[in-house]
Amino acid sequence: MSGPAPHHCDVVVVGGGHNGLAAAAYLGRAGYSVTVLEQASTVGGASVSAQAFSGVDARLSRYSYLVSLMPQSIREDLDLDISLIRRRYSSYTPVPGTDRGLLIDAEDAERTRASFEAIGAGDDYMRWLDFYRDTQVIAASLFPTMTEPMMTKEEFRRLLDLASPGRNLYGRFIETPIVTLVNETFESDIVRGVVLTDALIGTFPDGDDDSAMRACFLYHVIGGGTGDWDVPTGGMGSVSSALEKSARQAGATIVTGARVTRISDDSVVHFQHDGQEFTTQGRLVISGASRATAHALAARENREPAIEGAQVKVNLMLSRLPQLADTTVSAEEAFGGTFHINESGSQLATSIGQAQSGQIPDVIPCEIYCHTLSDRSILGPELRNTDAQTLTVFALNVPHSLIAGSDPDVVRADLQARVLDSLNSVLAEPIEECVMKDAEGQACIETKTTIDLEQSLGLPGGNIFHQPLSLPYIPDDVTVTTPATRWGVNSGIPHILLAGASAIRGGGASSKQGPYCWSKLVGRRALLKT
Repeated sequence: MSGPAPHHCDVVVVGGGHNGLAAAAYLGRAGYSVTVLEQASTVGGASVSAQAFSGVDARLSRYSYLVSLMPQSIREDLDLDISLIRRRYSSYTPVPGTDRGLLIDAEDAERTRASFEAIGAGDDYMRWLDFYRDTQVIAASLFPTMTEPMMTKEEFRRLLDLASPGRNLYGRFIETPIVTLVNETFESDIVRGVVLTDALIGTFPDGDDDSAMRACFLYHVIGGGTGDWDVPTGGMGSVSSALEKSARQAGATIVTGARVTRISDDSVVHFQHDGQEFTTQGRLVISGASRATAHALAARENREPAIEGAQVKVNLMLSRLPQLADTTVSAEEAFGGTFHINESGSQLATSIGQAQSGQIPDVIPCEIYCHTLSDRSILGPELRNTDAQTLTVFALNVPHSLIAGSDPDVVRADLQARVLDSLNSVLAEPIEECVMKDAEGQACIETKTTIDLEQSLGLPGGNIFHQPLSLPYIPDDVTVTTPATRWGVNSGIPHILLAGASAIRGGGASSKQGPYCWSKLVGRRALLKT
C-alpha cells in the first residue's frame, strides 16, 4: 500500500457519515475489502458530538440529535454498543399569549387529559388517542420492512389495509394532504400544530404539493416501530463512534482528511490528502454524500429537482433551565420532551405563507430538545453536579433561498436573534439570563444556518435530507430492472450506489439504507452488480 489508502479494493465508500460507516461495516463483514474516504478530520458527518464552547466541558450533538429510524437489527448485526434512553414526556406546547400549555405525558394519561382540558381542547383528547393508535399500527407494520426490498405502491397499500381493516390507513395517511387530515381530525389550533410539526422538520411546502410533508410525517411516526425518538447516551458522537469501531473491526480502511475530487467511469476515485493527489479503485463506489454531489464527482448531469433546507439550528449551554410562564408545569417536565414554541396550526401557516412570499417569518416556529435532562454523561464531572443543561433549538420555515448569497455572519446573527426572541415569548424570563459564558466571556450560543450546513457538511441548499423525501415504495412509473432500483439505492450511474439520505427511505440517523440491503442481497464474495 502506498499513500493513505490501498490502490485497489472491492468497494470505495465516499463519505464517512453514519450511513457510509454502516456500509463499510456490513460489506466488510460480508467479506469485501472496503476503503472509506471522509473529507473532515473525523468521521460521523452530521452525527457528531463536539465541545462547541471554549473551556466548557460539554460535548453537544452539534447537528442531528435523536435516534429513531435505526433498526434494532442493525445494532445487533454490527455489534453496536449504543444505548438509547426513552423520554417520559412527549411534548410541551405553550398557548401563545397565555400562561398555559399542553403537556403530553406518556406515563400519565389522566394528566395528559387534564392538560387538553385546561387549554380548551378536551374534545380533541380522544381524537388524539385514536389518531396515534392508527400511526402505531402503521409503525408496527411498516418499520420492519425498511430493511427489506421496497414494495410496490400496491403492495404498500395492501400492507396498510390489512394492518387495520376498515380504518383506511392508506387513504388517510398516505393519499390525503397532511394539513387536510390534521384539520379534519382536530379542532384545537394548538393540537393541530403539535401534529403538523412532524411533517415540517427539515422540509418546506413546495406550492400545493405536500408529498414531501406526508413522507416526513410518516418517517417521524414509524421510527423504531413505535414512533418514539430516543436520546443516545453520550450524544450522537457515540453512534458514529460505535459504527466506526464496527467498520474497522470488519477490516475497513478509513481515511479522514480525504477530499474526493473525481469518480471515473472505471470506479477510480481521485482524492486529495495532505496536499497530495491519490487514487483508489474499487469494483463499486458507494456514496454517502448527496446524489447531486455523486453526479458532480462523476461528471454527470443530475436531473433530480433541486431542493433547499428550511431550518436553523441553535445550540445553547445553560447554567440552569429558565422559568416558564406556565406555573402548572415544571421546567424539567416542559423541556423533558419536545418543547414546541409558536407552533400552533395558524402560526405554522402564517410563517409558511410569509416564507413563500419571500419574507423571513416575523415569528419563527421552533422546537427545543434538552439532552442533559435524560443523559448527563455528555457533561464533564464538574458540570454534572451543577444545574447546567444543554438546549438544542430546531427552527422551521426559513428556506435557504431567502438567505443564500447573503453574508453568512450577518444572516447567522439575525436568525439567532429571531430564534431567541421566539423562545423568550413563552418564558417568564429571557433565556439570555440563563446562558453560560465560555472561557473568553462569550455567551455559549452556537447557530447553524442552511449556509453553514452547505459549507460544513456538503448538504445541497443546507437540506438535511439531500433531496425531496419520497414515500417508501416504488412509484408506478418506475420499472424495476436492477436490484439497486428494488432497494432504492440507484444513483442513476451504473457504478455508484447511494447509501445516504439521497437514497429512497434515506434521511435521519438510520444507517438502514444501501449498506444493509446490499450486503444481504449479494452475499459473501458475490460479484457486485447494479
